[in-house]
Amino acid sequence: MILADAPVLDIDLFTEESILDPYENYAAIRDAGPAVWLPRHQVYALGRYRDVRAALRDGKRFVSGEGVFFNAEANQHIRGTLLASDGDLHDKLRGIIAPPLYPAAVRALAEGLTEEAEALVARLVEGRSFDAVLDLAWHLPSTVVTRLVGLPEDGRERMREWGLATFDAIGPADKPRTLAAMPDNFEMHDFVASPDLPERLLPGSWSTRIFDAAKAGEITAQQCVSLLIDYVAPSLDTTVSAMSSAIWLFAQFSEQWDLLRARPALMSRAIAEVVRLESPIRTFSRFAAEDVEVDGVTIPAGACVAMLYASANRDERKWTNPERFDIEREGVNDHLGFGNGAHICAGMHLAQLEVTCVLRALASRVKRFHLGAPERLMSNILRGFHSLPIEVEI
Repeated sequence: MILADAPVLDIDLFTEESILDPYENYAAIRDAGPAVWLPRHQVYALGRYRDVRAALRDGKRFVSGEGVFFNAEANQHIRGTLLASDGDLHDKLRGIIAPPLYPAAVRALAEGLTEEAEALVARLVEGRSFDAVLDLAWHLPSTVVTRLVGLPEDGRERMREWGLATFDAIGPADKPRTLAAMPDNFEMHDFVASPDLPERLLPGSWSTRIFDAAKAGEITAQQCVSLLIDYVAPSLDTTVSAMSSAIWLFAQFSEQWDLLRARPALMSRAIAEVVRLESPIRTFSRFAAEDVEVDGVTIPAGACVAMLYASANRDERKWTNPERFDIEREGVNDHLGFGNGAHICAGMHLAQLEVTCVLRALASRVKRFHLGAPERLMSNILRGFHSLPIEVEI
């Protein structure tokens, strides 16, 4: 598989050390070349901004239809799903799941999300200390959003575990976290494939749209299951990661919090900077449909290629002082934290709104955040926290 012109690095992206602090490995990959062979994973890695963005936008040569995971067995199971499809099939599936997530539809949720965030933040701030993950960041996704998805109570209670397991299943097959995630993934599949689920969904919820499409013959029963999983599995964790990372960064860089409080118009840029610097999704993969030359390095047809979003978002070739947290950063909306191209995150507008509502509520009440002892989330793909104790100064 490897060609002579590809640099080779003996790096494991999925060790505990690399998950806790991946940035040295990313820098090594960027410095080694535009496309680097990682023999431990049998993949090529793209770490530079220009190359990752170009590949994500080139759906004909870097395809998703062969799978976007780092293990062959999991890729077999997801082919033909929204994540693992291309062209007309992908457009068709996205057209079914995406309308409730379009900007206009999301804007209609703003009033309700604002009220929910204000009430939550007022209660937490009154107590002066809370966990920014478990008490704060999980609240909006696990209450409002799960109601919008429309799952019955037993499904809503399991969404967190199912979501985390889905992202761990993306990793290499030989990793303990990947193997440990399989029971929860099987449980999630059995839940969404249950024959009585349609009768138990909240009427008019997002999930009912999928069953309506199946009844109309627009999608198969298996596609119905996979689209339900797209609502159930990834709809919480990336938002939770972005929200808690924002608190973590503002606690460390109080001058940036002062700036945001003084200039609320910087909110969208501040959130983009959080997602750039602490990208919630580290990587997905693509497969090369043909031999592809990337800045002089040839990736052979059939190769699995890691798209390192988090590395691209700290590429010094693109960003000035990329390690710096700067909510006034010019061009920050170019970040790849939500992906790019046809597979750009369908839920990014909702995620941005949720984080906006929470940060606005905090900005009106909190002068300073003081960190306790954060506990990083150990995940193959997600970058975030398991726990983030915070004390606030009001």
